[in-house]
Formats: sequence, C-alpha cells, structure tokens
Amino acid sequence: MKQRRTSRKRAMMTGSAVVALVATGMTFQTANASDDVPRFSARTLTADAAGKLATALDKDLGGDTAGAYYDAGAKSLVVNVVDEAAAERVRQAGAEARVVQNSLAELKSARATLTDRAAVPGTSWAVDPVSNKVVVTADRTVDGAAWDKVSAVVDGLGGKAELKRTAGEFRPLIAGGDAIWGSGSRCSLGFNVVKDGAPYFLTAGHCTEAVTSWSDSQGGAEIGANEGSSFPDNDYGLVKYTSEVEHPSEVDLYDGTTQPITRAGEATVGMSVTRSGSTTQVHDGEVTALDATVNYGNGDIVNGLIQTTVCAEPGDSGGSLFSGDTAIGLTSGGSGDCSSGGETFFQPVPEALAAYGAEIG
Repeated sequence: MKQRRTSRKRAMMTGSAVVALVATGMTFQTANASDDVPRFSARTLTADAAGKLATALDKDLGGDTAGAYYDAGAKSLVVNVVDEAAAERVRQAGAEARVVQNSLAELKSARATLTDRAAVPGTSWAVDPVSNKVVVTADRTVDGAAWDKVSAVVDGLGGKAELKRTAGEFRPLIAGGDAIWGSGSRCSLGFNVVKDGAPYFLTAGHCTEAVTSWSDSQGGAEIGANEGSSFPDNDYGLVKYTSEVEHPSEVDLYDGTTQPITRAGEATVGMSVTRSGSTTQVHDGEVTALDATVNYGNGDIVNGLIQTTVCAEPGDSGGSLFSGDTAIGLTSGGSGDCSSGGETFFQPVPEALAAYGAEIG
C-alpha cells in the first residue's frame, strides 16, 4: 500500500466531535512577594534543566515550597517559598527564591473548594506560581446564576484565587497535524511510540472515545486500531498500527521539514513550546500553568492538564506539543482561535506513556 509518514500529530473530529484548547496568559510579576528578600545571582539554566531543578527542590523542601516557574528572559528558575530558611536553601541550589503569601497546601485547598462548589461547565482553574494564586477562568457561556456561583466561591477564597473571563468557549477539538480519520471524524496523530517492540501512536482520549479504527485519509484503509482510551479525567488514547506505514519519531513543521522527537519530558511554567496541528499547523507559545482542571461545556471534566498561550482551533485536538526534540503534551481543548488568540490545554505525554507502558521511539 502507499507508504506515508504518519509521524505528525493531530486529532480532530467534525460535527458533534469534542473540541478542546485552553491557556491563560500571565506576565512575570511579583504579586504577593516580599520586597525585603535580597536578590542573589541564580544559575543560567535551560527550561528543561530548570524543570529538573524545580522537581528536586520540591522533593527536598516539601511543604516549604509554593510552586516554581522559569524566567525565560533571565534564563533562571524562580521558586516560591514560605519562609526565609527555605529561601536560603533555594539560593544555595542555584535558583531565585521568592517569599510568597500563599503556601502550596493553601492553594491546593482552594482548588479542592472550587472542585466541590464551583464545577460549572465552561470553567477552568490552575495554580499560577507567578501570581501565587489559583486562577479561575470562565468562558463566554458562564453567565447569570452560573457566573454568580463561581464568583461567590472565588470571593470567599480571598487572596488565594482570582476570577478571569475568556472570550471563547472551552471545548475539546478533534483534528490536527497529520490528520487521522475514522467514522467520518478527523483527529490528529500525537506522537509515534513503541510498546513491547511494536509501533503505536498517541492521540487525544476524546478522539479514541469516539472512534475505534483509523486511516490516514478520509475513507482510506485502516492504519491503526485503538488499544486504550482514557477520557474524561484524562485525555489520552493509544492506537496500534495495523498496516505497514512509516512511523518515524518526528513532528510535521508544515514547511517541508520535520522536528525529530527523541524523548518525552515534563512541562515547566515559563517554558517556550510549539504545537503542530492539521487545522492551524504550527504555532508557538508559553506554558502558563500545570495541573489545570478544565470543565468542558459538555460536562466532561479533565484534570492534570498543561495550560498554555498557544492558539488552536477545532481540528487540532490530539496534535503534538513539543519543545525542541522533547514531546510535552497532546492537544486537549480550549477557547479562542489563531487570529484573535485564546487559551489551550494539553494532556502531559509522560503520564500517557506511563499508563500504557510505552516509550518514544
């Protein structure tokens, strides 16, 4: 059969297909930070190295930390802490310390309150380490009693949360990158992976929930069949190749070239990232929050997502989010478009790989 590269990423579906994309723009500021803390020279780091240092410091300091982010301008890691003793340990490790008002435990408690009392379709929330608050975002469908309900809960959390409005509508998007087709729907292939020596690919879970058999052209022969699917709560699916198509580990850059993918990695707030999808092709942006919760308008709730400023549109779902040669996320959903902006959420790739015992390859 016709050989075709099916290494790019996208997962879209038309009609009643889910549509997902979201992210909130944040600026590097020092809200709630102490002005009395002396500044020390921090190590110059890449975003990947900063993420690893943040993980190590989080394990070392435990409850004395309150999140971290990468300052791309200064190329340094900024770590929020709750006291000066923890701040000194952060500085000794080579990062910039910032004493803040809200501890991570307090912010997690605020998130739990939102989950219990404000789980309204069309809302999302995530801890923003820059503002040291839980940022709650409501899309254009949240109004009237629903808006009043969310607003009252946020107000009750005081300085631990803030409410923002986005002009778009949170929805899962089924399409993107190198298109994959099934049951009249179109999605995007995320990343080619290997499991037990056999070739598979990852895409969005809201795609594999709706389609079980995939082709690389509309009405074409099957190239893969679902092996696993997780949606809602998560948003990832695994498809096993059933035909002899090429499956290199790379992403389509839509300019005649590709980006090789050699590994998977965790996102870091402040990291520069790129998304490839079949509807809007290639766009760049920045990670603004981790472990985000999104209440899609159809009532499906997804947790643990990466929030970014990368734009996306219906048809980009399942597509790849990457940083250099590192696979970061699978396009889940969001609001807005690539002409006026918006917010986009991504399923972390390492979690999906771990769930299926697969690896980039």
